[in-house]
Amino acid sequence: MKIGLRILLGYFLVLGLTSWLILNVVVEEIKPGVRATLEDTLLDTAQMLATLVAEDVAAGNVSDSALMKRMQNFAQRSIDANISGIRKTRLDYRIYITDTKGIVIFDSEGQDVGKDYSRWNDVYLTLQGKYGARSTRNDAADEASSVMHVAAPLMDHGRIIGSLTVAKPIATINPFVYRSQRKILQRSAWALFGSLLIGIAFSWWLNQALRKLQHYASSVENGEKTSLPALGNNEIGALGRALESMRDKLEGKQYVEQLMHTLTHELKSPIASIQGSAELMREDMPAADRQRFLNNILEQNQRQRQLIDKLLALVKLEKQQNLEHAQQVDINQLLQQAGNDVQTRLPGKSLILNIASGHHYKVSGDNLLLRQALGNLLDNAIDFSPDGGTIQMTGELIDIDKGTQQLCISITDQGPGIPEYARDKIFDRFYSLPRPSAAKSTGLGLPFVREVAMLHGGSISVESLPQGGTRARLCLPLQD
Repeated sequence: MKIGLRILLGYFLVLGLTSWLILNVVVEEIKPGVRATLEDTLLDTAQMLATLVAEDVAAGNVSDSALMKRMQNFAQRSIDANISGIRKTRLDYRIYITDTKGIVIFDSEGQDVGKDYSRWNDVYLTLQGKYGARSTRNDAADEASSVMHVAAPLMDHGRIIGSLTVAKPIATINPFVYRSQRKILQRSAWALFGSLLIGIAFSWWLNQALRKLQHYASSVENGEKTSLPALGNNEIGALGRALESMRDKLEGKQYVEQLMHTLTHELKSPIASIQGSAELMREDMPAADRQRFLNNILEQNQRQRQLIDKLLALVKLEKQQNLEHAQQVDINQLLQQAGNDVQTRLPGKSLILNIASGHHYKVSGDNLLLRQALGNLLDNAIDFSPDGGTIQMTGELIDIDKGTQQLCISITDQGPGIPEYARDKIFDRFYSLPRPSAAKSTGLGLPFVREVAMLHGGSISVESLPQGGTRARLCLPLQD
């Protein structure tokens, strides 16, 4: 499982559990909170009404009291109100009064007058001078049938002469409770969904950054030309820059060691030849021999210079991770320029160079590097071509994948081809095959071409043809 997905699952698991716990507490606390608010309101109402009717109860004018009659009429009134979207059509208060023995002497609903309520907590506790309240179900099996009762004492000159209870069904507040719970759950669901989107976005960003870093590390491991991608000024970016710095130091050390070893090996032969010729020239010898040894010194010195110049160009190219001056390169013009560069070498072996493209294809790259790469390939073709032979240089489109094409420049000669033993070595630095002319190559031409191809995101291949000859193919990404 990818690290981005692991982080997302862990984040969502923690967020989900936390949200569930919080929602569970909030939703469960809504109902008791609303009930406590209702109880507080009922208590205030009961205390106010108890103060108003205490005088009539003390005087024994319960049945004839104008206030009692108004309370009776109040309980029977109907209304039509809209409270925050919830419709109310009737009053839900019930009021009853008991004497000091707990016998009901007034009931706003007129149904329980004369009954003994002394055992109900609201009456029992209130007559003892305590806070009396109860919640009783009309239907024992139905929680929604609960009715809340809150009582207040009737006082006369400091003594309790009865109790007044205000009752209200819990069902009247349930619509408000359910609506609040529903809104909290809906908005919490949206918040959770938004948090999930944020988590997905963060996971995607982290996964993309790690994928870029992983691709960069894989490219470095495979020896490909690559640059550190933009990772931002964060911990991942710092890690990427540290990896790039470590790569430069390790590659630099290894490169210098390998370079010094191969350069020392390659320079031994011309140095030894120069030293031998110089020692022989210290002796008396015919002028012809002296001139021959002098020419050998100059030739070997030229070979060393050519070797060092090409090696410096290759070193610069190998350390370069991307193109510094990329531009659109017209292939027809590039082929013509490369052909013109070698025109002076063709007459010496009576060679013919045919150039064909057919279309004005373009690639994005460095014209000078591509021209030098083609020059190296043409030099090899000229060196191995027989006298009077033909060299073919063409540019064509080749399908490399479904719907993907590359522009490939092919240079074909009529030489002896590549021996079987050399096919895996021709791109090694300083490795070269004997020329028909007996001249020795630096062995840096094809490595240079390979570096140019890699810098352009392309490839280079060299193969022997069944009918004879060799074909070198430089393939580059096509520019629309």
